[in-house]
Amino acid sequence: MYFDAVTVMALVDELNERVAGGRVQDTVEIDAETVGLEIYANRERHYLLLSAHQQHARVHLSAEKLRRGAATPSPLGLLLRRYAEGARVDSVRQPEWERVLIVDLDGPEGVFELIAEPMERRANLLLVRDDGRIMDCVRRVGPQENRVRVSLPGHPYTPPPPQKLKRDPLALTPGLLGDLLDAEPGEKTQYVLTRRLLGFSPQVAKEVAFRATGAINTKAADTSANTLFDVIQAFFTDFQAARWQPGVALDGEDVLAFSAYRLHHLDGWTPTDSLSAAVERYYGPLVGEGAYSAAKKPLREALEEAQARLSKKLESLRRSLQDDAALEHLRQGGELLLAYQYTLQSGQTVLRAQYEVDGPELAIELDPALTPLENAQSYFERYDKAKRAREGVPQLVEAAEQELDYLRQLETDLELATNWPEIGEVQDALQAGGYWRGRHTTRPGGGKPGPLKVVADDFVIWVGRNSRQNDAVTFDKGGPDDLWLHVRGMPGAHVIIKSAGRDVPPDVIERAAAIAAYYSRARTERRVLVDVTRRKHVRKIKGGKPGMVTYRNESPVEVVPAPE
Repeated sequence: MYFDAVTVMALVDELNERVAGGRVQDTVEIDAETVGLEIYANRERHYLLLSAHQQHARVHLSAEKLRRGAATPSPLGLLLRRYAEGARVDSVRQPEWERVLIVDLDGPEGVFELIAEPMERRANLLLVRDDGRIMDCVRRVGPQENRVRVSLPGHPYTPPPPQKLKRDPLALTPGLLGDLLDAEPGEKTQYVLTRRLLGFSPQVAKEVAFRATGAINTKAADTSANTLFDVIQAFFTDFQAARWQPGVALDGEDVLAFSAYRLHHLDGWTPTDSLSAAVERYYGPLVGEGAYSAAKKPLREALEEAQARLSKKLESLRRSLQDDAALEHLRQGGELLLAYQYTLQSGQTVLRAQYEVDGPELAIELDPALTPLENAQSYFERYDKAKRAREGVPQLVEAAEQELDYLRQLETDLELATNWPEIGEVQDALQAGGYWRGRHTTRPGGGKPGPLKVVADDFVIWVGRNSRQNDAVTFDKGGPDDLWLHVRGMPGAHVIIKSAGRDVPPDVIERAAAIAAYYSRARTERRVLVDVTRRKHVRKIKGGKPGMVTYRNESPVEVVPAPE
C-alpha cells in the first residue's frame, strides 16, 4: 500500500481544516519510529500520529488518545518536548507532488518545522530550525549511506531530489499524452502513467486507467489519449478543489486499500468520515493493547519458556505417581533377597525368582561387593526413600498446577495491558518468581493503575484487569453478600457488583458478566460462560499467588464479551 503524493495532498487539506491554528499540548513517543502530538484546536483535542516505520510509514489523526510506548525518550523525543509543546500549528503544507508533509510550528523557543517523509524504506521524521538546519531525526543518514541527502543534526535539510523525467499532469495536452502512449504501445497504460507523470502512484494509475478503459491492465496502444486526458483532468481538478471522497475498499472484514477518492477498480468500496479514519482503519490504531507489542515481546517469550518448563516438570511428577510397578519392585526385591539369601553364590549379580507362585519371574540385580543381607537392606532403603518422596508428590503436583495457572493469568494480564505500569507489573511478577533472566528494564514512571469502576443502573461494578487488581477487587472492594463474577475455566478479571443488600437486576449481572468476559482470555469468543456467586463463597488458595482463588455455589451466565 502506498502513502502517495495524492494522499499527502488530501491529508494536508484535512489537517489545515482541523488542527491549523491549534496549540500543541503534549508530545509522546509511541515507539522508536513513531511520535504523536496532542493538539488543541477548534475547542477539541486532536491526536496527530507521525510514523517513520520502514514498511508502514504514515501520518494521520488518531481517533483515540496516543500513549507513550518508548521506555526512554530519544534525542528527538526530548527536543519535541522542549520545542513543540506549547507551540502553535501555523500551517501544514506539502512540497508540490512530493510525499513529504511539513508541520509549521511557532513556539516559545522559536519557529521550526516538523517534517514527515512517509516513504517506504526511506521514511523519516525530522525537526528542522527556521534556518533550515536539522535539529534531529528518527533515522540518521550519513554521507556514506547517501551522498545527496545527509540527514544528521547540524546539517542543512535537503528535500528529495526533483523528479526531472516526469511531467506535471496539470500541464498535459491530449497530444502530449498521446505521444507518451505511442512511445510504449506494448506497455500497460498504468505503468506508462507511473513512470511519466508526477503524482501517479500505482494505485492512482490503476484507478485512472480503469476509469478511462474499464480495466487496469489495458495496453497503451489500446487506450484513447483523449479519453485518458479527460479522466486525468477531472481527477486532478477535484483534487485541486479539495473535493475528496475518502474511504476504504473491503473484502469481507479485510481492508484491501484506502484512498482519498472513490476507488472503482476495487470492489467493496466503503466511504469514511475522513481520510485519517480510512488510513487508521487500514493500518490499525497505535493505541490500547497493540501500542506496546515491542515491550510485551520479551515478557511473552519469558512466560512461554516458564510455562514450557513448568509443564515438563508437572508431567514428570504426574508420571512418578503412576509408576507403582517400580516402587513395588524395590519392596519385592528386598523381600526376595531375604528369602533366598542362603542360596546366593559369591559374586552373583542377578537373582531370578517368582514373588508369587503364579506371578512372572523377577530379575533382582545384586551388587557383588555386598552380602546378600546388605543387598536386601539396600533395596528396603531405596523403597522407603522412594515411598517418602512419593508421599510429597501430590503436594508438589498441586503447587505446580497453581503456579502454571498463575503464569497463564500473567499471560492474560500481559495481553490486556494497555500502559507501561501494567506491563511492568507482569515483569515484576516474573522477576519475583525467578522467571525473568534479563536485567530489569527501565520503564516510564507512574503509579500502579487501580481497578476499573463502572456504574450501571446505580450499581457500582469493580473490575480487576490483572492479578493484583483481582486480589484487591475480590477481598478489598467486595463485601460478603456482593456478587462476584469470573469467566469459567480460564484466566480473567475478577468482577464485583456492589449490591448494598439490594437484589441485582439480571441486566446488570449480564452487563458485568460481559465486562468480565471481555477482560479475559475469552474476549474473542462469540459466547462465554461466566460464573456468578456471592463474594463469601470465594476463598484464597492457601499459599497461592495474588488473584488465585477457589469458589462454590456458582451459577452460570452466558454472554457476549463487551468492554465497559
